[in-house]
Amino acid sequence: MQRYFISKNQFVENKVHIVDEDAFHLIKVMRAKIEDQFIVSDGETRDVLVEIEEMTKSKVIASIIKELDRTNEPIINVWIAQSLPKGDKMDTIIQKNTEIGAVQFIPFISKRTIVQYDQKKTKKRMERWNKIAKEAAEQAHRNIVPQIKEISTWKELLKTIPEVDASFVFYENEDQIYLKDIINSKKTDHDTTPTFLMVIGPEGGFTEKEILLLEEAGCHIVSLGKRILRTETAAMVGLTCLLYEYGEIGGS
Repeated sequence: MQRYFISKNQFVENKVHIVDEDAFHLIKVMRAKIEDQFIVSDGETRDVLVEIEEMTKSKVIASIIKELDRTNEPIINVWIAQSLPKGDKMDTIIQKNTEIGAVQFIPFISKRTIVQYDQKKTKKRMERWNKIAKEAAEQAHRNIVPQIKEISTWKELLKTIPEVDASFVFYENEDQIYLKDIINSKKTDHDTTPTFLMVIGPEGGFTEKEILLLEEAGCHIVSLGKRILRTETAAMVGLTCLLYEYGEIGGS
């Protein structure tokens, strides 16, 4: 069933008002009709089943049929810090990891980051990334849309590490400690929902000094196996491993 994220002010008493791109999608793409049903979420506290009551060329008004349980989110919070990759790779990283279950993305600049955005391009990229996250969350039937933080400097990234319960950096030169080893040691540490941070390097990887600085800040240096993964692949593999170990995709 189709799902849309809308703002809280679009909930009006026992109805919802669908406008702008969402209305266009319903009317033109989905060919919606009166009495068609779909799901609407405010991305925070409410998911509801609604039925179309009125339609114009640019607006859909639907009545709320019932409140729905919000049970589609993982039992852990995973943040992905991604050194900005070349081209449109960040689009893929946000889309696929939103589908899998990430709750926050932190784009950042590291030593070997190649791309440079000016203020105008940064604004356009942020708008695009938020749109991709929203559409991917709708497709995957998430209860939330992941947050995408402003692009961070290297120093700002290091300050983020103490904010989480555990952080990991995947390093090709590490061959002794694996992600699973650290996960299993953390499982009994928390009675509440733990938050994990995965730090992913750019196409050229991290420098040895950056790895040392991450480790000094409290980040665990771990391996994802013997194969060298592309920057746009690493987060997907790491996130899937985390969710598997916590029983979100099979697992224990």
